[in-house]
Amino acid sequence: MMSVLKPFVPVLLLCGGIACQATAQAASWQVEKDHSQLGFAGTQTGSAFKGVFTRYEPTIILDPAAPEKAHFELTIDLASAKTGDTQRDTALPGSDWFDIAHFPKAHFVSTSVRQISGDHYEAVGTLTLRDLSHPVTLDFTLHIDGSKAHAQGQAAFSRALFGVGQGPWASGQWVGLPVTVTFDFVADQAP
Repeated sequence: MMSVLKPFVPVLLLCGGIACQATAQAASWQVEKDHSQLGFAGTQTGSAFKGVFTRYEPTIILDPAAPEKAHFELTIDLASAKTGDTQRDTALPGSDWFDIAHFPKAHFVSTSVRQISGDHYEAVGTLTLRDLSHPVTLDFTLHIDGSKAHAQGQAAFSRALFGVGQGPWASGQWVGLPVTVTFDFVADQAP
């Protein structure tokens, strides 16, 4: 009974364009998980709730001088979803929601990244959840200082696209259909 599927989209988060140093070449970036967060938000019976995914694996390849060539992937362990509500956290892994017995992970892969203006970027990619794939757009800001990057952003979509919330939960009457996946990533350029 929750709209917890927004997690996927966040996958590409830190990835975005990095227009800070024009001399860098495409490089791998490693997310500092102790200083980063992948979250999601939705509504249940009209009240907002938030949660986090505690286990995820991002892949970020990025050239600050050519953000349009960036490539980002994010794999999320759906069993790691936590909202702080026992009933919700017990329901999320079940067959009506994430169905982790059959679909344990969500996966996001970027297809394009572009600079909108200044430090604002947009990444378009494909999110796969419960074996259903749909395009998702991630809006984010990106700051790079030497070998350190900080990206914050979000992606909003309907959980119904991915079949998250089956049976009585499918209509959105109890758990809202709109979900937002958020991320706040700090990353280091790999040596």
